[in-house]
Amino acid sequence: MKDDLHFLRLWDTYSPLLTATQKEITDLYFNYDLSLGEIAEQKGVSRQSVSDCLQKCRKQLEKYEDKLHFLQALDDLSHEYSAYMTEVERFVEKEKQNFEPLSALKEKLDGVQKQFGAEKTEVADGAIIGKVFREEE
Repeated sequence: MKDDLHFLRLWDTYSPLLTATQKEITDLYFNYDLSLGEIAEQKGVSRQSVSDCLQKCRKQLEKYEDKLHFLQALDDLSHEYSAYMTEVERFVEKEKQNFEPLSALKEKLDGVQKQFGAEKTEVADGAIIGKVFREEE
């Protein structure tokens, strides 16, 4: 079960890199919960070829993650964001006249922005929007 959840996270992230047939078979198996036999019958192939396709896709998606680390980066960003949001919530609960923790939080959030390539832009009405960009290396 744990492996299936890990595979689904990889599939959600990297499925656009699979072939159309690989995508369809993995989608039918994991998202539509069809058996190997049902998929084989629908696709007009053997159960063994469906099983081989699923194993190949697992390995391929793991290789993508090993090389790109995109899923790990998303996890890291999510954990960091959660930690900062917890700090913000604690700050709001504390005395509102003490602004020193806010300065420290702003520095940490600026660090996250730089690390993940986010750019802040202030618009005329004072609202701040974020833009994501990639710098060429």
